[in-house]
Amino acid sequence: MRTDPIILTGCARSGTSLSAGIIHRHGIFGGNVLGATPHNQRGQYENRDIVNHVIKPRLRDLNCDPMGQFPLPTDSQDEPNARFGPDVVSILRKQGLKKQRWYFKGAKCCLIWRSWHHAFPNAQWIIVRREPREIADSCLRTTFMRAYNDTGGWLSWVKEHEHKFDAMKHAGLNLFEFWPGRLFNHDLNHAEDMMEWLGYN
Repeated sequence: MRTDPIILTGCARSGTSLSAGIIHRHGIFGGNVLGATPHNQRGQYENRDIVNHVIKPRLRDLNCDPMGQFPLPTDSQDEPNARFGPDVVSILRKQGLKKQRWYFKGAKCCLIWRSWHHAFPNAQWIIVRREPREIADSCLRTTFMRAYNDTGGWLSWVKEHEHKFDAMKHAGLNLFEFWPGRLFNHDLNHAEDMMEWLGYN
């Protein structure tokens, strides 16, 4: 039985929650994940204890925005932290993790991917993708994405994320790019390909 984690990330507003829902419905352990909210009525599938006690403190330590908007970490800032992995696992164990496989969904994971990769070198990564203009338009429609008030600002933000994705590929991380928009075009095979790649037929 595989026990290496699944880490799901991507730009905010790219469909990470929808993508995580597919993984969650396959019975993979996520701990105490957040359900439906006014901003995401289908469920966020985000483990807020890990976000609040590991992810956001890590970003603050780097003098970056804990909301993952502005400023973002530079490539040289994200030095691995010895406590990062044990802190994540400790939270999950308190929530019921034993020896089963688990996942964590977080748009901010790609911003500190070196910390995650150092802690969990055998993880399988799902990078959720969406067209940059669609992400920018979605950011402008929300009340909580506040770093920029124009399309150009958000497009530059998306570009910074895409730079992180390229760095992750170059570093040889085991990853799968998932485009949830294909599901709305009735391409269910794409989701099946993702789950097969994760080892779930």
